Amino acid sequence: QVQLEEFGGGLVQAGGSLRLSCVASGSTFSLNPMGWYRQAPGKQRELVATIFSGRDTNYADSVKGRFTISSDNAKNMVYLQMNSLKPEDTAVYYCYAKGRYYSDGIDRYIDYWGQGTQVTVSS
Repeated sequence: QVQLEEFGGGLVQAGGSLRLSCVASGSTFSLNPMGWYRQAPGKQRELVATIFSGRDTNYADSVKGRFTISSDNAKNMVYLQMNSLKPEDTAVYYCYAKGRYYSDGIDRYIDYWGQGTQVTVSS
């Protein structure tokens, strides 16, 4: 089993910055990719950014050029640096990891989620 815990949410003014951190514990050896999703009130959860093998990144169009995802595999951590924040970035941000395990002769996959951290951007 894997547990994900997020840190770093809060209230910030538009144009400001926040850095989210997520630490994975438990059976972390096969977590890939890791990333961040967010869910605003009344909206579906959406992809923010993912990082694969510590280097290949993918971003939602809405955050490209403003957010940067990174990871430290030795510490089982993933980060999201958020700059030039906008009120529409307000949401609960969830850490995500895809785990792989071997069972009955095949690779199987499971999605892990953190509890979420609130990010509020005031105008």
